[in-house]
Parts: sequence; structure tokens; C-alpha cells
Amino acid sequence: MIFGDNIVSIEHKPTGWKIEFNAYDALDAVDKTDKNMLQVAYAKSWSASREQTSAGIKDVVKPYDWSYSTTYKGTVSNPTSATSASTPLAPPPPPPPPPTAATTTTTPGNEDASRDTTEEKSQKLRFTTTNKPIPIELLKRRDPILFFDEVMLYESELDDNGISVLSVKVRVHEQRMLLLARLFMRLDNVVVRIRDTRVYVDFAAEEVTREYTAKESGFEDVKRKLLMTGLMPDAVTVALRDANKIADLLPTVEQVLESVSLKS
Repeated sequence: MIFGDNIVSIEHKPTGWKIEFNAYDALDAVDKTDKNMLQVAYAKSWSASREQTSAGIKDVVKPYDWSYSTTYKGTVSNPTSATSASTPLAPPPPPPPPPTAATTTTTPGNEDASRDTTEEKSQKLRFTTTNKPIPIELLKRRDPILFFDEVMLYESELDDNGISVLSVKVRVHEQRMLLLARLFMRLDNVVVRIRDTRVYVDFAAEEVTREYTAKESGFEDVKRKLLMTGLMPDAVTVALRDANKIADLLPTVEQVLESVSLKS
């Protein structure tokens, strides 16, 4: 199910810089080839039992990652690099009078300088690699929460073979805020994935840090680790439906840390 009307957006009013999370862009970031396509646990036995009757069927029609394992990190927009669609356009100014013999025209140079300035601003407001992590200790403090919400972007039960869900949580404090966009994908008896995008905003410093972390492990390995914690089999089944209970059990396979300064 796609929740197409749900959007989570963070905007810096002075610069117009914005990062947004929506279902359509998230799904557009799903692999559209068969390079990383998964098979359900019973696929091999199913194929073997139909080897004779389906011998002529070789190709997959419209291959794509049907587990909807998106690599989406948010949609970033910057009005300094393009005219905002919501900004009304003013009528063009009248043409300047023709230059006289004593008049020099510098319009082309001024236009080039203005264009260079715009490009510099656009470059400045882009995420770049950083070594400065999100301050987890500050986020652990019991500061008053001014706003909290959770928004679903899409969800699928993968034809009763597991679950794939993308949700966004937002938590706002007086001096900082944290957004967590999480993909949780579990293909029963095959694999478990969690892909987190955290966006941390320091209001005083006007700095945004984005951390993307991808975790993945085999289904049986995760199940074994849950059993080793002392959980009973029924409790393990419940835990496998909760991303928060298995996130720390999955090894990290990819991590990207970036930041952008919005100071003028």
C-alpha cells in the first residue's frame, strides 16, 4: 500500500533549502533491474516441480526489486539553483535605452557574475562528506519533546512472504531535531534488511547532518541470535516483526555520513 499523500519536509526558511521524504521518490530509488532480485524460500522447489511444464518460460517480465528495498535518502531541493514553482514571477522589466557614445554597457559581465554567485550558493548548500557524527549523547538527554510524529510512506506484505515498510519519525526539541526514515524488509526464511536515514538538525549552528546506514543478515542467522538472547520460539516470531528489536543484531554493510551548513 502506498501512502502517496504523506510527506515529511524540513525547510530552512532563510535559504529555502529543503529535504523531503515522500513515497514516490522512495519507490523511484528501488532497483529496476534483476541484479539484486530476491527469490522466496520455496522458489527453487517450485521451479523444480514445474521444470517440465514451464520449460519454455525463461525470462522474467519487467524485472525489478519486488522487495521494495529502497536506497532513498530524501529529496533535497535548493531554490538558489532553480526558480521555485511556488514563487510568483514578476513581469519582465522594460528594455534599457540604447547606449549613447559616452555610455558603456556591462550587462553581460554582470549577468555572468550573478550566475557565478548563484552557482556558488548552490554548491554551498549541498551535502558533503564529513567525519563529524550525529551527537547521540545529546539525543539521549531527557529534553522536553516539542513535537513528535510518525508517518508511513509505503507498506507491503510481499505476497504473504514477509514485510517491507518505509516509515518516517520526527522528534523536535528546543535546540535540535532528529528525523529517522527507516526501511524494514523481512523476506521469510531468506533475508532481513534495515536501511536507516537519520537527519539531525542543530538549530543554533544551522547545520544538518545526514547519516545513511544499511544493515543486512540472513533470516536464519537473525533467528538464531534472537534465540540466544533467551527468547522462546513464539517470542522470536514476534520479535522478527519488530525492527527495533533486531536492528542491533544486524551487521552494517554500508554507511554514509554527510553534512551541510545553512549559515548565510
